Amino acid sequence: MVENVIEAKNLQRRFGDLVAVNEVSFQVQKGEMFGLLGPNGAGKSTLLKIMTGQLDPSGGECKILGLDPVQDPMAVKKAIGILPEVESPPSFLTGREYLHFVGLVRDMDDIEAKAEKWIEFLDMREVDRIPCKDLSKGTRQKLMFAAALIHEPPLVFLDEPFSGLDPRYQNIFRNYLGEYLQRGGTVFMCTHILEIAEKMCTRLGVISQGRLVAQGSPSEITGAGESLNDAFMRLTEKDQGSAP
Repeated sequence: MVENVIEAKNLQRRFGDLVAVNEVSFQVQKGEMFGLLGPNGAGKSTLLKIMTGQLDPSGGECKILGLDPVQDPMAVKKAIGILPEVESPPSFLTGREYLHFVGLVRDMDDIEAKAEKWIEFLDMREVDRIPCKDLSKGTRQKLMFAAALIHEPPLVFLDEPFSGLDPRYQNIFRNYLGEYLQRGGTVFMCTHILEIAEKMCTRLGVISQGRLVAQGSPSEITGAGESLNDAFMRLTEKDQGSAP
């Protein structure tokens, strides 16, 4: 039987008169990489915050790994990994200290070994001595990626995970996520990089003005003779970027 790790039904979110997320429904199965595409302000980050227990919906419901993020947001946050788009690690900690902090919050027994593994894997030796506030943007992004996956969650939410990375580390991230999927993990990813979405994602959703206007495999999203970029422009041409 197919296992849905994400189930969203008629999700809505209003900010006063502004409808940021409008009757959004979809499912993500175990082992999939689902990519959410949309212009700035289309509602991607709002939807992600609802699913990860950071923001209550105005209507509708969702289940994450069978858990309700409204009724039990802490259980959802503990079960998943999250890489937010704009959040940075605490400025007063070194990178290693931050990974240790994440491990403590998640009740990990092997924090030091897991932290060392990620520091070595992503070549982040500078995090031993440099406070997070003084790290480069790329190193901070690598650190946040490690923090999202250090506890080996069954489901990870990634918001623009390739932002600030050079091509080498974009490739390293892609390869790691491919292996993560093969081990049974599931990825929900928001990205502006259509080429990466087309190559990596098993299914895509396109959100425009708060509505999910298309979903399916990359080949199902595109029309005859269309590139994904052409399909994206067609599906989002009326979006005015009004939602947060």
